[in-house]
Amino acid sequence: MANEFRYKRRVQFAETDLAGMVHFSNMFRYLDEAEHALWRDAGLSIVQAGTDIGWPRLSAALEFRNPLRFEEEFEVWVRIAELKTRTIEYEFTLVRGKSVIAVGTMTSICVRKQPDGTMRAAEIPAEIADKLEPYTADPES
Repeated sequence: MANEFRYKRRVQFAETDLAGMVHFSNMFRYLDEAEHALWRDAGLSIVQAGTDIGWPRLSAALEFRNPLRFEEEFEVWVRIAELKTRTIEYEFTLVRGKSVIAVGTMTSICVRKQPDGTMRAAEIPAEIADKLEPYTADPES
């Protein structure tokens, strides 16, 4: 994937099932971790102290191709497929060596927390969009 961020990880015992393979639910945690690592690499944090902005998920999907097992090292390649006015669409590829473990997508929406506790969709702040732009499929630079 062009312009991807790569996040390295090792499978922990608690992430496996009785068959010794990573339980599918943990794969989604790996996507979360890779997303947060990309934000840190961009000089950001997905949770900024003192802000009313949040990033809930609109959708997440994974297609599983090969198993992962305890202590195997793997990478999560993530890039931003589309950075829209209010949403970020991510693409992920989980790989172990030359083997593709899974491919997936995830969409998050920028929201502002309202005084009554509800959330309302909001435009992605320019300072965040500018720092995430290098990770997009076709950066404007």
